[in-house]
Amino acid sequence: METLAYLANPWVAFVFGLLVGSFLNVVILRTPPILEWTWRRNAREILELPESDEKRPVGLVMDRSHCPKCGHNIRWYENIPLFSWLGLRGKCSSCKTPISKQYPIVELITGLATAYVAYRFGPTAAGAIVLVFTWVLIAASVIDFNTTLLPDEFTLPLMWLGLLASLGDVFVSPHQAIIGAAVGYLSLWSIFWSFKLLTGKEGMGYGDFKLLAALGAFCGVKGLLPIVLLSSLFGAVIGSLFLFLSKKGRNTQIPFGPYLAAAGWTQFMFGPELLVWASTHLGLKLLP
Repeated sequence: METLAYLANPWVAFVFGLLVGSFLNVVILRTPPILEWTWRRNAREILELPESDEKRPVGLVMDRSHCPKCGHNIRWYENIPLFSWLGLRGKCSSCKTPISKQYPIVELITGLATAYVAYRFGPTAAGAIVLVFTWVLIAASVIDFNTTLLPDEFTLPLMWLGLLASLGDVFVSPHQAIIGAAVGYLSLWSIFWSFKLLTGKEGMGYGDFKLLAALGAFCGVKGLLPIVLLSSLFGAVIGSLFLFLSKKGRNTQIPFGPYLAAAGWTQFMFGPELLVWASTHLGLKLLP
């Protein structure tokens, strides 16, 4: 228990979160190629096509990190979360190719979120579950932002974790979690098919349905409407800013998963406070 209490210190948790964020960057970078390689291999098996000599992508754990441009193996002191990127001035030490700002941003966000969860929940089982919830949302959001892909390998286990947690009334009751997961999935599923039947276009991906189902399992059915409203607000503001800064057209496909995840985490952590704020400052009669 003393060790757990030590790890629950926000400053220690922040450093630990930076380390987790460094690993999440690896997951974010390597998961999509691994999944695509697996899908192609499975498709060849189903279609009874000859095996390909396509090389398997690097794994998540055993393979060393290296510069994708020159192949330089990253030394341990070049892989210190946040500080190495700053020390290298965002460039490879070998070929001077710029290193994506995604790396320090993910590490910093993960560190801050981990510190807050440790402060909020302490060394408890609930705190451990919330940490997993937080880390999965971060990884899934960045993968979706980069590739418009929300892998089932992230969303479905997260949903089951929320449902299992509800058995002990950790966050919401089993009734709230089950209905939340079902309504979360079916609501976006209905919107997807209604939009497709009317326009012939797909307005979102199936991963969004599953992500909202996972958020419903954690926040309960009562949290779904605030999540949808918040995600729409985040998407409108941040999405418009992104299109303006990137100078891309209005028809540019923007992933919805990151906004759903941000709204879901916000609702989970600050839902009651947001309700009070909206009722007090916006004049909305949301409180009984």
